[in-house]
Amino acid sequence: MKFYLLYFGIIFISCSNTSTFNNTNPSVETPISVAININTTHTDSGVVSTKLRSNKMLNFSNNKFPYFEFPEKIQIVLYDKNMGETKIFSDYAISYSDTNLIDLRGNVVVSTPLQDTLFSDQLYYSSEMQWLFTDFNFRYVSENKDINGKGFNSDKEFKNVTFSDVSGYLSIEE
Repeated sequence: MKFYLLYFGIIFISCSNTSTFNNTNPSVETPISVAININTTHTDSGVVSTKLRSNKMLNFSNNKFPYFEFPEKIQIVLYDKNMGETKIFSDYAISYSDTNLIDLRGNVVVSTPLQDTLFSDQLYYSSEMQWLFTDFNFRYVSENKDINGKGFNSDKEFKNVTFSDVSGYLSIEE
């Protein structure tokens, strides 16, 4: 009889605990991995196309809309066909796996091989289209330009640039 009481007591106690952790279905708020001191290189046909550095990366590829979060600064170097470097820095970034879009936020700085520089609080980079864009305020500085505005679109080398709502100066040779 004592054995049956003990058995039913164990069953009762184990069934009364409703807060269980299901390891096979992690919460969408929990990354499946964390990486420290990231330094990656992406190549295309044996040629370096992109380098990425960050102090920390959180992997949320277990979400319905998978992404990687970089909460502690990020540096991305984009290489053109002549190995010229376009450098992108920001305090924070999220890279969305399904769309190949990177959302860069906080003290975003982009510098091209020609030393054109863009400053903004937010910027998107489409790795698929190799395109940069924002609807936030920006400052664009080059050898003969110092432009402020709200809205910016460009290829990664700043060869095809569109500005919106601009003010500033532009040097024009006669």
